[in-house]
Amino acid sequence: MGYRLAADAVLLLHLGFIAFAVLGGLLALRWRLAPWLHLPAVAWAAWIEASGGLCPLTPLENRLRVLAGQSGYAGGFIEHYVLPLIYPAALTRELQFALAGFVVLVNLAVYAWVWRRKLRQGSTGACARRARAP
Repeated sequence: MGYRLAADAVLLLHLGFIAFAVLGGLLALRWRLAPWLHLPAVAWAAWIEASGGLCPLTPLENRLRVLAGQSGYAGGFIEHYVLPLIYPAALTRELQFALAGFVVLVNLAVYAWVWRRKLRQGSTGACARRARAP
């Protein structure tokens, strides 16, 4: 039971990383250091997909499942609903390139939006400071 819980925890960590890689740029709206953590995650996610490589979390999860006596991903909520998001059945090389491009394009759009918003806030703040000046 412990190995299965550990495998499920690794799977949830993997899903969380994917969500962070795709949408983590939104954190830059509130936390100016977010890009320092997020952009390397984007680079890693895009590289793994484009290169056809395996994230180290995948073999770790599989090993934990074997140790738990499982022979696949059948059963349970996590196996039934979360696994297909991370491990699509029809994953092809072309789909991997498309996923890598998707991660990059979404993040380019998010950072462009964040940048424009920061510029507007900066110019609004400068105008407000000038208005208050004697």
